[in-house]
Amino acid sequence: MTVDTSSADDSTVGAGAEAHDIGAAVAAGESVLAHRFGSAIRLVDAEELAGSGPATVVRARVASSPFELPCTLVIKHYPVRPQPGMIDSFAQEAVSYQLFTALAPEDRMCPELLAHDGKHRVLVIDDLGSAPTLQDKLRSSDARAAESSLLSWARSLGRLHATTASREADFNALLRRLGGPAKGEDTTPVVACAQLPALLEEVLQVKTPESVRQRAERSAEYARSSAYRAFSPADLSPENNLVTSSGVRFLDFERGRVRNALVDAAYLRLPFAAFPGALALPAGMSEAMVAAWRAEAATAWPALADDVALAGYLMDSQLLLVWMVTWDLLPTLPAGTGAGPLSRQAALVSWWREVAKHAERLKLTDVVDHALEVADKLDARFGPGLELALYPAFR
Repeated sequence: MTVDTSSADDSTVGAGAEAHDIGAAVAAGESVLAHRFGSAIRLVDAEELAGSGPATVVRARVASSPFELPCTLVIKHYPVRPQPGMIDSFAQEAVSYQLFTALAPEDRMCPELLAHDGKHRVLVIDDLGSAPTLQDKLRSSDARAAESSLLSWARSLGRLHATTASREADFNALLRRLGGPAKGEDTTPVVACAQLPALLEEVLQVKTPESVRQRAERSAEYARSSAYRAFSPADLSPENNLVTSSGVRFLDFERGRVRNALVDAAYLRLPFAAFPGALALPAGMSEAMVAAWRAEAATAWPALADDVALAGYLMDSQLLLVWMVTWDLLPTLPAGTGAGPLSRQAALVSWWREVAKHAERLKLTDVVDHALEVADKLDARFGPGLELALYPAFR
């Protein structure tokens, strides 16, 4: 199949390399649509959409088509192939969308995949329009709308997990078809648990009790187990979620994978912890989000309806997440006091205190003492008096 680039002249594009990239994406989109539907489909008025990944992302209007298609489409074009041994973002995203497109419309937590092509590395998906992102809602001045959006996000995450709980074999088969083999498990949790104690001792002079180390290591191993496995977008940033009239919809599956759903659930306790702009939520919001997620996820895993069992699972996942984030961030933070309430330093202090709070409810004294010591030493090194600021919607 040869990609015809002549249609790029009808697109509204910029100059230089950007114009070329947009034109190439539109041409690839037209080609894959023609192959999918058996007739030429002309796309015009292309505009580049913001994105941080390796794809060129373009919205284009359908100028002419003998088929009933949405008025506008989104094209994601991955012109550069990954280096040998590296994860292929195109394959991860294409397979993720294929997985959801095979589900009933009411169970799709993302746009519909209309066409894709492995040779030209392009996806064409339904355009959900200019709906605000969850990040937009959190940055607004409307606390009620932000709260509603967060609960919708948690429910959508739970439904996403429930509807894909038995689909790992399908995901891996689709991934192999696009160039396989299936992606192996993420080793980050295990590496972080192995290396963080030494890092804490070196930077903060905090020793990690053996019992806490063992608990974290067990959590990392459990995260890789066969329990509670479901699809995960992996990148749970608020900017990657659209707040639509049908609920929150997930975007950007460049790191999509199947993993233990409780790894995702930890982000309900430490919301969006891996996102560089993560801020705090008001008291009680996290618990409400957990309840919204559990209402959906428990339809696939009834054991999650047990309060005691769920509390233990979430404690372990939360501990693992704060270990991973600290392992990732601590070596990058400049030494010195005076960090502010919007900083990553403040985030780390607040997240370790959150771990201590939930551990205290479970009477895990060793975890409580260690988490508070880490929080205090972080505050002394980067503060003092650090506390992560609320998102603007809740100030």
